[in-house]
Amino acid sequence: MDLKQHIRHVPDFPKAGILFYDITTLLRDPAGFKTTVDLLSMPYAGQGIDAVVGIESRGFILGAAVAERIGAGFIPVRKPGKLPAKAIKETYDLEYGKDALEIHADAVGKGQRILIVDDVLATGGTAAAAVQLVRRLGGDLQGLAFLIELAFLNGKQKVAKENVYSVLQY
Repeated sequence: MDLKQHIRHVPDFPKAGILFYDITTLLRDPAGFKTTVDLLSMPYAGQGIDAVVGIESRGFILGAAVAERIGAGFIPVRKPGKLPAKAIKETYDLEYGKDALEIHADAVGKGQRILIVDDVLATGGTAAAAVQLVRRLGGDLQGLAFLIELAFLNGKQKVAKENVYSVLQY
């Protein structure tokens, strides 16, 4: 199945000059969604991953499905102010501004084997912030998995020391 055929391109979203890769059109297709989860999960099956960290918001969808598929727990990383208990925060730059991510302060145990999952690796700021959050809590980061890597934005450089896997490259 050619997953790229199911991804909608939305120009000038969320602001002028940005081309947004909309995966909702892929996820609504049962075969596309299954294939996506299969391909994201495959490298991590049987690898002893304790928990998958999913980055808000499409990383929740993909990360939770990957976690279930590989028999791991799921940990959400959210925008500031969305988590109900004590959280730690990491600020980062993205292609169209600044933002921050938070994780519950007790979400990751020391030495816990963690996989980070998100939909897109663009400039790498979000991914690098998630890596910092996992590391600050003592997690043993096993890798980062993305459905899409926008290689022309060189985001992989911000997580160059990490094991990065992407299903699709543009």
